[in-house]
Amino acid sequence: MRAHVIAPILLTLALAACVPTGNTLPNATTAPVTGHDQLLADLRILSADDMEGRDTGSAGGERARAYIVSRFEAIGVAAPAMGRLQPWEMAGRSREGGKLYSGVNILGVIPGTRVTDRYIVVTAHYDHVGISDGLIYNGADDNASGVATMLELATRLKAEAPEHSVIFVAFDGEERGLLGAKHFVEAPPVPLSSIILNVNYDMTARAETDGKLWVTGTYQHPALRPLLEPVVARGAISLAFGKDTPQDTGSDNWVEASDHGAFFRAQVPFLYFGVDFHPDYHRPSDDFERITPSVFANATDLAIDAFRALDRGLSR
Repeated sequence: MRAHVIAPILLTLALAACVPTGNTLPNATTAPVTGHDQLLADLRILSADDMEGRDTGSAGGERARAYIVSRFEAIGVAAPAMGRLQPWEMAGRSREGGKLYSGVNILGVIPGTRVTDRYIVVTAHYDHVGISDGLIYNGADDNASGVATMLELATRLKAEAPEHSVIFVAFDGEERGLLGAKHFVEAPPVPLSSIILNVNYDMTARAETDGKLWVTGTYQHPALRPLLEPVVARGAISLAFGKDTPQDTGSDNWVEASDHGAFFRAQVPFLYFGVDFHPDYHRPSDDFERITPSVFANATDLAIDAFRALDRGLSR
């Protein structure tokens, strides 16, 4: 997400003993869970050492992809007509300069009950920056958290269907230049004109920094803000609007800072949900044990409340 600056620091990576080890892929489960157990399990598994930082084209990235596919299947999220996987090949940035990457987006769809032919596309990138100088960049907040939030939303939409049809996309290649998102808007599974909104989750766990889950994009799409302003805080976490005006410059402007940037450039309405920078951003210390479970749970509930408000209010 955002600046994509890799700043290695020396530390000992020590995930809790409950994370998977070796090369065994954790099995998804359809068994009921209590509260936010599955949300936290998804975050823990995707940010484990076994995933090797989930770099695009890596074995760890492939393991993460297999896990997300298994979760979509367990939840009961169908594949769109074009299939579950959307492979692509594109030049992107690397530590050594330009490089050709082969990545794979993961897709799912839940039909709407009121507006079946117009789509909200919910996105979160599952890749991170891999391994550097022998240190694993696990990317718990960036962006195992956003994927876990997306999977939690999918679970709840299967229990209580959305009004609009929803396409879920776990993007690959965000850290290499929004590559998966760029390919998606060039080759969408439905006509681009039928996509009425992109909701992008990138870094949803560490809201304790300022108590805010930021919403970027209402400056570009002011009609969306009144739909979100009534959404009440969850615990100590509330929505905050910004990072999207001409006065927001440099790293304070998030309009093109993550995958929603590809939708913005394609003139598709977007909203980005994410937390502010924190000291573990793009460092090997962005680990599961740095997450406060109650904060992440509240931020995810808030993100889902916001989605429900948008789903109810759009097209009316």
